Amino acid sequence: MDQQRRRELIERYRAGHHVVVEALDQITTAELDTRAAPDEWTVREIVHHLADSEMTSAIRLRRLLAEERPVITGYDEQEFARRLFYDRPIEASLEALAAARRTTADIVERMSADDWAREGTHSEQGRYSTEDWLEIYASHAHDHAAQIERARARARTNLE
Repeated sequence: MDQQRRRELIERYRAGHHVVVEALDQITTAELDTRAAPDEWTVREIVHHLADSEMTSAIRLRRLLAEERPVITGYDEQEFARRLFYDRPIEASLEALAAARRTTADIVERMSADDWAREGTHSEQGRYSTEDWLEIYASHAHDHAAQIERARARARTNLE
């Protein structure tokens, strides 16, 4: 990955929390509990997923940097949603998302060329590098913000 591409992804990563907050602006309770499609999570569940995923991703990057060829273990997102009370209020999860992103972005900004060459093995995907990590998480919040916007649009359509 060249410097320009990396810089773009880092900026996209940094903006992730903001785009989620924008997607949630003036959300109603009805919209929070709406799904973009029948087989997708509700907006509330998406926010909790983002927090859990972000905290997990923060540890993944730290392990890639601090350990020699770590095994990065996948997790069952659906089981998290079922067992971690994803029906609760979203404020603390938004704060967790913001804090994990902010602290991790500070680390990402300081990474050297050697740090960007580090890798481990993901239990589900195989080879997993710090660059792979950045590619995934630069888009993750943006993808879910778009899903939130689709769910809100669906909720508004259902009211008409």
